Amino acid sequence: MNDEYYMTLALKLARRGAKYVSPNPMVGAVIVKDGQIIGTGYHRRFGGDHAEINAIKNAGGDVAGSTLYVTLEPCCHKGKTPPCVERIVEKKIARVVIGAVDSNPLVCREGVHYLKKSGVKVQTGVLEDDCRRLNEMFFHFMEKGIPFVTIKYAQTLDGRIATATGNSQWISSPASLKFAHQLRSEHDAILVGRRTVQKDDPDLTVRLVRGRNPLRIIVDSELNISKNTKVLQKTSSTTTLIATVKTAASPRFKKLSATGAEIISVKADKNGKVDLKKLFGMLAQRRISSVLVEGGSQIITSLLKNNLADRLVTVIAPKIMGRGIDAVGDLNIRSLGSAKKLSIQKIIRLESDIIIDTRVIKSR
Repeated sequence: MNDEYYMTLALKLARRGAKYVSPNPMVGAVIVKDGQIIGTGYHRRFGGDHAEINAIKNAGGDVAGSTLYVTLEPCCHKGKTPPCVERIVEKKIARVVIGAVDSNPLVCREGVHYLKKSGVKVQTGVLEDDCRRLNEMFFHFMEKGIPFVTIKYAQTLDGRIATATGNSQWISSPASLKFAHQLRSEHDAILVGRRTVQKDDPDLTVRLVRGRNPLRIIVDSELNISKNTKVLQKTSSTTTLIATVKTAASPRFKKLSATGAEIISVKADKNGKVDLKKLFGMLAQRRISSVLVEGGSQIITSLLKNNLADRLVTVIAPKIMGRGIDAVGDLNIRSLGSAKKLSIQKIIRLESDIIIDTRVIKSR
C-alpha cells in the first residue's frame, strides 16, 4: 500500500465531520504500523478532539514507531483542545504524512516545523488538491478573510425563479428541496433579502436532513420586515440576524430587537442599500466562514456584479414559464467577452431536475 491509499482513507473519514465541525475544517487521520491500520479517527464536532487525537485513542496497540496519515497539518497551538503535535511526539509516532498545510496563521507550517525539530519524519502534499478541495470554505476563509459565498436558486428552463406575480413554490422537485436543506446544513449562515422573507415566509432551517441550523441573516436596509414572519416568530430554533443601514436610534430598530432578533447596522453602498462586502467583513469577525444565499434576485445580482460570489448552485426544473422574475438581473454587461465565467464542477440529476454546481472564475 502507498501513501496515497492511506490518505484516501483519511479523506473518507474526514467527510464524516461535515455539518458539525465548522468553522474548523474537516480532518481525517489513519495510523499505520507494520503495514496494518491500527487506528483511525476524524474531527467529529467543533470544540471536540481533533482527528489525530481520536485516531491515537482508537488505536488497537502501541502507536510508537507508526506512520500517521492526516489530511491537514496537525495544530501546534492551544485552542479549545491541546496542540496535536505534542501528543504525536509524546506517543513516539515516527512519521507523519500530511495532505495539506494549514492556512491558519496560527498553524501554517509551524506544526511541520515542530514535528521535524522533534525528530519526526514529515512528508507534505500527498493528495494535496483533494485535501484542499474538501475544505475549500475553510481555506477560502483563512486566506481571504471573508466568508465563502454560495448562491443557490431554483429556476425554470427559461431562467425564471418566480412567476410575474411572484409565485415560486415550488419550482423544483421534493428531492431538490432536500438537497437545498443539505446545502443549508453545510454552511454557517443562510442569507436572504427582506422581500424573499415577506413573499415566501421561509423557516430558513434544516429540517429534511440531519445537521445544524445555520445562522439566519436577513438583509433589510430599511427595516420593513413584518414582525409576524417565521424568522422572527420561531426564534428558538436558531438565531436571526437582520442587517440594515438604519441605526439603533430608529424606532423600527428597537421594535424588531424586541422579537429576539439581533440587528446590526452596516454601512450603505452607493445605492443606499446594505453594503454586502462590509456585511461579509462583519460576519468574518464572528468566525462565520461560509454563507449560503437563497435569494432574491436583487441580492443575487448584487453579489455577482460585485464579484462577491464564489459558488453557484443552480437547480433547473423542466418547466417553461415565459414572463416572470429573472434569477439574475442586469449586471451591466454589454459584450460577451465581459460575461461572468463559471467552472462546472458537477452536474447531477435529482428526479426531474438538473443541478449544476459551479465555481465563479473571478475577474482580476
